[in-house]
Amino acid sequence: MTIKLTDVAKRAGVSPTTVSRVINNYGSLSQKTIDKVHQAMEELNYQPNSLARSLQGKNTQLIGLIFPTVAIPFFGELVERLESKLFELGYRSILCDSANNKEKERDYLKMLTANKVDGIIAGAHNLGIDEYENIKLPIISFDRFLAEGIPIVGSDNFQGGYLATENLYLRGARNIAILTGTQSSNSPTNQRYHGYLAFLKEHNLEPKVFNIHSISRSTTLKNIDIRRILENETLDGVFCTDDLTAILVYNQCQELGISVPETLKIIGYDGTDFVQNYFPQLSTIVQPMNDYAEIIVDLLLQRIKNKEKQLDSQYLLPVKVHQGKTS
Repeated sequence: MTIKLTDVAKRAGVSPTTVSRVINNYGSLSQKTIDKVHQAMEELNYQPNSLARSLQGKNTQLIGLIFPTVAIPFFGELVERLESKLFELGYRSILCDSANNKEKERDYLKMLTANKVDGIIAGAHNLGIDEYENIKLPIISFDRFLAEGIPIVGSDNFQGGYLATENLYLRGARNIAILTGTQSSNSPTNQRYHGYLAFLKEHNLEPKVFNIHSISRSTTLKNIDIRRILENETLDGVFCTDDLTAILVYNQCQELGISVPETLKIIGYDGTDFVQNYFPQLSTIVQPMNDYAEIIVDLLLQRIKNKEKQLDSQYLLPVKVHQGKTS
């Protein structure tokens, strides 16, 4: 049996109009009346229809989150913080795992638009999603260029790449490699690579660039590539642009008998709670996860309240070095 608004009104002993005013936070009502309505809703397990509210021109209190995959600790922790912050402010989240599938991301965008979400937070890796240019919803991007007018929040990736390379250099490394992505996307994270190059140029060192990272690529294939690099290259330092790759490098060193950090120094990038708890020996560049959630949600709510609100194109947050035992 479907519970209706009139059922709630009957249980609470008020009019249906009063129930509607409580749900929509409209008008002046006594706290006693508000509490009675909420108690009746809870007893009857009544859920207001978000779509119906949107058709009446009211917010749905729903936010879409589009990220590559929460199976990766970094995205999992960021999504958890975003969801918690939104929940505190009265919003519910719809999580869309876009993986490495452009069409999947397009379908999710259509679904979120059809469900009249109030806004979208997107940190997807897929290229060529033109729909972002035409969606009229408030959108905030995490570390990805989506379209003109969509603000980007992320770390100072250039600073992070520079600091990571400097860390290896100060500990004696001179043949420093970077294990990174393809750099084919117009992504702010590419600046980690440019920070690496800038430091090497300042110190007249030769870059050693290896493109192996891919969200969809199997760990087995990545291990094969990493092993080949370690067996065939003369290196004494490796900067990995994500922590999981850095851990794979460390594990391969153990199998090959390469001592860390005596022979090879390793530093990663992300510094999630998961990695710091389960692999605390890893040196890494730590991203400000809590600050991300605060700023992303704040900017999105500003846009929801005023769609014409002028925001900066980029918000770069500083990173810091976590000195572990691998460098």
